[in-house]
Amino acid sequence: MTIKQAMPQEQTRASAEPKTSLSSRGPELLYLNREAIASLGGGSSKLYAEALEEALTLHARGDYVQPLKPYLRTSGKEGHIADRIIAMPAHVGGELPLSGIKWIGSKHDNPQSRGLERASGVIVLNDAESHYPVAVLEAGLISSMRTAAVTVVAARYLAREKFQTIACVGCGLIAKAQLTSLLEHYAQVGHIHLFDQSPAAAEKLSEIVRIHFPHVRVTVADSAEQAVREGEVVVTCTVADTPYIPFEWLRKGAFVSNISIMDVHKEAYLRADKVVVDDWEQSNREKKVLNQLVLEGRFSKERLHAELGEIVIGAKPGRESEEEIIILNPMGMAIEDISCARRIYTQALREGAGVRLPLY
Repeated sequence: MTIKQAMPQEQTRASAEPKTSLSSRGPELLYLNREAIASLGGGSSKLYAEALEEALTLHARGDYVQPLKPYLRTSGKEGHIADRIIAMPAHVGGELPLSGIKWIGSKHDNPQSRGLERASGVIVLNDAESHYPVAVLEAGLISSMRTAAVTVVAARYLAREKFQTIACVGCGLIAKAQLTSLLEHYAQVGHIHLFDQSPAAAEKLSEIVRIHFPHVRVTVADSAEQAVREGEVVVTCTVADTPYIPFEWLRKGAFVSNISIMDVHKEAYLRADKVVVDDWEQSNREKKVLNQLVLEGRFSKERLHAELGEIVIGAKPGRESEEEIIILNPMGMAIEDISCARRIYTQALREGAGVRLPLY
């Protein structure tokens, strides 16, 4: 569903497009906090799955601009891999072009040391013609939900059609979004296997799943290995800086959505039937596992099966047998965030939601 198709028939395109001059006072920003975003549909996985399909289609067709994202690290080489601020600029085309940037920070010890969520940020949207900023949105909810939507969309093409078990390693906010989104879209799932180094975190997520999806059985595993070996779909949601999942843990037919990037051993990439990324250039950097293999001369773009958008548009096949082991290595693309934010922003314009802030 495109943005234009989503709009009421009586709306004209001009009235729904982003505007840099929303009043006689001059240019304005529309500010949307987390509560406002959720009220506009931003708490539902449906919105994000649709936006991700659109973003991946635009990516495969080249209707986007997406510079490589810079990482700002202030702790030097001694810092944790998850301690950084990332600038993610992008332009998305389609029927309602918009540009924007996600500015998102992460500190691995925020939950334990400060009582805060690990990640925080904002998304700024810019009018495609004037380049004026038109909106600022809280990024934490959008970022976690769009990351979950990557797994939801990818599972449609890369997981077994009737998969019934999910293993999730790491049980924080990202894991909650991953599991609730998957369970909303795949009603056949009957068993979740969880592991976290914090048993309390695993039990908390287990209780959330049981409350909202009472038909689903939840098992808290004693180890990451015990959980992973059970999963037809395996989702990593950790802040690991060292791989810990060997190929031998993966069952035949497993689909691994390697959200946290550093969890899977090098040999698993080399022995998997298919390796898929969201964007090759984004994935082959920052000395993550895939990039390490490239630098060692053991992996290359030619060895890659596909970018996910190529599979979405049918240019390359997804799963071709029940036995294939497939690894998705999604670095996360700015066009996904901007596409999701665009849907929420246009919905806010239709409903008159948010707080208007004069730019001058």
